[in-house]
Amino acid sequence: MKTRDELIDDLLTLAFAEDVGDGDATTLSTIPVDEVGRQQLIVKEEGILAGVEIARKVFEKFDPDLKMTVYINDGMHVKPGDIAFVVEGPVRSLLQTERIMLNIMQRMSGVATMTDKYQQRLSGLKTKVLDTRKTTPGMRLLEKEAVRIGGGANHRIGLFDMILIKDNHVDFAGGIRQAVSAAKKWCAENGKDLKIELEVRNTDEIDQALEAGVDRIMLDNFTPERTREAVEHIRRYVAAPAELEADSHKHSGKEVEIESSGGITLDTLRAYGECGVDFISVGALTHSVKGLDMSFKAC
Repeated sequence: MKTRDELIDDLLTLAFAEDVGDGDATTLSTIPVDEVGRQQLIVKEEGILAGVEIARKVFEKFDPDLKMTVYINDGMHVKPGDIAFVVEGPVRSLLQTERIMLNIMQRMSGVATMTDKYQQRLSGLKTKVLDTRKTTPGMRLLEKEAVRIGGGANHRIGLFDMILIKDNHVDFAGGIRQAVSAAKKWCAENGKDLKIELEVRNTDEIDQALEAGVDRIMLDNFTPERTREAVEHIRRYVAAPAELEADSHKHSGKEVEIESSGGITLDTLRAYGECGVDFISVGALTHSVKGLDMSFKAC
């Protein structure tokens, strides 16, 4: 399996291939090969800056002679007129990397800004906002990094680093107990140490999840009222003395994380957080984000 750096390098290779190809015809025909200059990244919209370190990789990969001086780092709040960084070097290289760098910076900064807005709505609560797999193909690692920069947390990166058992898995496996048991068996046989999360739709499924000993329960499309009841139910189960039974189900003796998911918006987010869930997953952090406006101009 490839490392993070290898996957990012692959992404940049593809970006150069689709945009630069065998060379920027306009730049190569109008700019002398020995021309040297400077360009600066100018922020044009308020938000959270993200992608500075990836921008550095863009410049270094395309032309090691490009030198970057950073004034504003990832995760910092920016406003119109701020200069994030300056890059010096061959003008041909500056012009050929401009759009690729801007596409990445604008997208990542938009995701980080959206995440910050959601996480700020949960201020004072223990609840963390989570991303999902609803990402731009090829850009997942960068978008999830932007979520972290914006103050949120990552759910699983892909299908390989966590087990998330949904209704279809349960139906095909023959039930919750069978699905969780099979998942644990598979992990043991393959030397995997993966968290197991189960999506539930009602109290009966919550009880089955607790009996099966999952690590996290996802409350799918619950109202805030049902969420509060579910959280109290789960916490009572976990807190019950081991020698007793809670609602006829034996105490599992382990903490269980609780996640809310399904149609939760910025307007309803706080109500779910106040129910005491650990996480709230929000697809909107990545699937419908507007990029943060910025430009890369000669200086």
